[in-house]
Parts: sequence; structure tokens; C-alpha cells
Amino acid sequence: MSENSLANSSKLLVVLTSLPNLEVATALARALVERNFAACVQLTEGIQSIYRWKGKVCEEHEVLLSAKTIASKWLEISSFIQEQHPYDLPEILAFSPEQYEKQYGKWVQSEVNSKS
Repeated sequence: MSENSLANSSKLLVVLTSLPNLEVATALARALVERNFAACVQLTEGIQSIYRWKGKVCEEHEVLLSAKTIASKWLEISSFIQEQHPYDLPEILAFSPEQYEKQYGKWVQSEVNSKS
């Protein structure tokens, strides 16, 4: 692996998905941390989603899940969320922060790469 590939594979990612309720979101969050797909997962209750699904405008209360991981875990975490998610077509988005505190980034990397 080239040095550039190695640097990109350890780049911090924030993975987002929305879930129907806190119980489902908490179960998924715990599973992501326990399996070392994410170092930390935050849940935000009370989001209101308005979207079009199968030609109909829908409105739902949801919980936003925000998982902190690294780029090399993207395929694993996105596949796991897809498999575990209760929606037919879950939103699974990943963003790389332009800037983040160096020690926090190292902590995320060490947690997702640990064998525990």
C-alpha cells in the first residue's frame, strides 16, 4: 500500500444514517462499537424527515445516528448498516472532516483497529 493510500485509509469518516426510533438506533450503535466498525456513535432524537417515497410525500420522526470511523472501514460499516437497517433503502452517508483534532483522530483509528 502506498503512503498516500495509507494516509487516506486512516482518514477520519463520519457515517450518518437515520432510524425509526431510539431502541433500533441504540442497538445498531452498540453493534457498531462492539464490532470495532466505529469508535464512537452519537444518537440525536427528534429529527423530522420529509421525503418522497414511491410517489408519496412522507413525514416521519427519526433518530440520527452519527458514527466516527476511518476510511478503511467504509465498506464494512456501510455493508453492516445496510444488513441491519430496518428500512428498504436506508440513507448511509459518509463525510471526511476537513479538519479535526489530531489526538481525537488517533483515538478513533486505534479503537477501530483494536482487536477487543
